[in-house]
Amino acid sequence: MAKDNRRLFELFETSPVLVAAYDEFDRLRYANEAFRSAYFIAPDETPLWPDLMRRNFHAQRGTVIRVGDFEEWLRSTQSRRGKVGFRAFETDLFDGRWLWMTETVEKDGWMLCVATDVTGLKAKTRAVRQDRDMAIKASYTDELTGVANRRFVTARIEDMLQQQGSDQTSQGCLCVLDIDRFKSINDQFGHQTGDIILRDFAMRIHSLVRRTDCFGRVGGEEFVLTLPATPVEQARLILERMLALVRKSRPLQERPDFGYTFSAGIAGAQAGDTAISLYARADRALYMAKLAGRDRIHLDDSDPDRSAIAG
Repeated sequence: MAKDNRRLFELFETSPVLVAAYDEFDRLRYANEAFRSAYFIAPDETPLWPDLMRRNFHAQRGTVIRVGDFEEWLRSTQSRRGKVGFRAFETDLFDGRWLWMTETVEKDGWMLCVATDVTGLKAKTRAVRQDRDMAIKASYTDELTGVANRRFVTARIEDMLQQQGSDQTSQGCLCVLDIDRFKSINDQFGHQTGDIILRDFAMRIHSLVRRTDCFGRVGGEEFVLTLPATPVEQARLILERMLALVRKSRPLQERPDFGYTFSAGIAGAQAGDTAISLYARADRALYMAKLAGRDRIHLDDSDPDRSAIAG
């Protein structure tokens, strides 16, 4: 077996096909020579995917990313990256090559990336497919905040429920987050300031989202977070970190004393749940958090370990 593994490793290392594996935290755990060469990775490096993309973007190498705001592009891309079991897309490199890349995600969050050089395809055909990919991306992205939109998040809720089994590890949670007193913020400071708050909130929450989770805006000041394979108590701890981070935010330069908070409801997925019923229970828990004084988390009363967590 050891000899076979060594031979397999040698085949990967000499193959022109780009091969890489990322763990559930999106850290590179393996890349063959073709992949390391294309993305300028040293043999002993294990960078996080966002760090790898960030440094190559600023060095103008690796993947061509034609955007004015890289961090906004990164947030939008991470909102969809690794959220489905398989996807395929085209991407071009600064060295002139065009790659057809596939991403296969296992239930434990590990991702296998395989890319082949398709530079020989006609440029016109490539351009048509690139326009199609951009249109698909736009259809799944909230235009204001750059995170996933209602359509994409709803599909991820359904995926989470379909993956449920009899074992405890396959459980998941749905969280509904709502910015506190957002209407008053809009009324007092104007809708432009409200948009700044929405973007700040999305950026801060997304910075704590795991790759296997999905965070998106479903309308107004309401956001949803799916946490597959996550028990309720762990979901509560994740949301508590998010509460603490948002409390520290001072997003308005002209008003350095201005801060804001949010409330959240958490519901653990149960047998027989649909996306609608699970959302309704999480939304009801959010309502209870608002009634209890805002700036806090409330667990769905039908969960076994139900409790309200004060902010």
